Amino acid sequence: MFSGKKKKYNLTKGPILKSLLLLAIPIVLSNILHTAYQITDTFWVGRLGAPAVAAVSMSFPIIFLLISLGGGLAIAGTVLVAQYKGKKDYENINYASGQTFLMMFFTALILTIIGYTLSSPLIKLMGADSLVLPEAISYMQISFLGIIFMFIFFVFQSLMRGVGDAKIPLFIVLSTVILNLFLDPLFILGYSIIPAFGVAGAAIATVFTEGLSAIIGMIILFNGKHGIRLKIKHLKPNFKTMKKIFRLGFPASIEQSTRSLGMTIMIFIVASFGTMVTAAYGIGGRILSFVIIPALGLSMATSTLVGQNIGAGKIKRAEKVATLSMKISFFSLSIMALVLFVFAKDISHFFIPQDINVINMSADFIRIMAVSFGFVGIQIVLNGVLRGAGDTFVPMVLAVISLWILRVPLAYCLSNFTSLSYNGIWWAFPIANIVSFVFTYIWYKKKSNWKKRKLTEEIRLAGEATEETIIDEGLS
Repeated sequence: MFSGKKKKYNLTKGPILKSLLLLAIPIVLSNILHTAYQITDTFWVGRLGAPAVAAVSMSFPIIFLLISLGGGLAIAGTVLVAQYKGKKDYENINYASGQTFLMMFFTALILTIIGYTLSSPLIKLMGADSLVLPEAISYMQISFLGIIFMFIFFVFQSLMRGVGDAKIPLFIVLSTVILNLFLDPLFILGYSIIPAFGVAGAAIATVFTEGLSAIIGMIILFNGKHGIRLKIKHLKPNFKTMKKIFRLGFPASIEQSTRSLGMTIMIFIVASFGTMVTAAYGIGGRILSFVIIPALGLSMATSTLVGQNIGAGKIKRAEKVATLSMKISFFSLSIMALVLFVFAKDISHFFIPQDINVINMSADFIRIMAVSFGFVGIQIVLNGVLRGAGDTFVPMVLAVISLWILRVPLAYCLSNFTSLSYNGIWWAFPIANIVSFVFTYIWYKKKSNWKKRKLTEEIRLAGEATEETIIDEGLS
């Protein structure tokens, strides 16, 4: 029987820095390439003018909101697989993987229907003007049709990370991003017999490449040569099992969707200042999503290392992983902040070269945000520590505080009731980020419950059952 035993994926031994970097670097590169989808879209759409950029900017937060509702659920699969990997319980690795995949598949179907149906009324509700409205609706609807492919690949990535293999997802993403570089201008601007679809062409190209990556990911999971081997018995729906996994992943899902919903509400505030400010916010937002990628990669790697070491009973090693990750994240994002501060205007010019007003606005946004990037890095890594230990609730609460008690009210009040005008929106970001960091760090230092959780005891899957019990009941 396949066991999935591969020494190179054992993250409970050896130098911590080496283990962390071997896992984090491929994840960071993979996340950069994921972001490249959106940056490529923005670059080519920018050739169509500010209204086209505004259309994508208004569409993206809503798409990301529903993606996050399901995407957070995949974190449960990562954590479970990591802890079972540390425990060397290979049958439960496969079983948890199959049930997580099914849950994500069903979620994707539901969100596709919801997203496609609500695209038009949501864009109208956000106050898009006549130049932006039709392009934003078409971009959003086409994007939602590809959510099922996106979710399948999310599951594949999360499960591979749980067993400690981040290289295979990286190679797949690299291939599809390269393909997207050619497809984007082809469908946006048109060529020969292919008509120019405009903004919608960016969505068409992305959906095509996401479908390809999803197919490749499923083939690898069933092939069984990279730490997980799915079989038909693992894909028989067991709603008791999926419910337990859902309860683990749901707080992470709420956390991510809360952040995405905050982006959407911010768009409402931004849109009230006109198309130019909306386009500037879109460019600045994309830069922010790109800058925090190193911290997100470290956070994901930290979750895996913490999960595997807790599963193996190596709590002290898990603590050392957390400390080292925080230091790396802080210094790397601080350096990036300095670079962005100096070259903010040049970066803005790259995205929308023909509009000096948008360039100046987005450059101001980038510089103001950069003040807090180092603290953001620490907070993101701490969230990864807690998730790896199976505590997905606290990061959710902290996300709610950061957005709904701090950033959104600050953005609204500073932009509407002070002389800062739309610049008040920009300043809301560093203020909220720094205060949120303080709350997170204080909680982390004063509470130690995360060190004591062991999901392999709290959530029982196939480990204590016979194969027949696994198939018929799923949970012993």
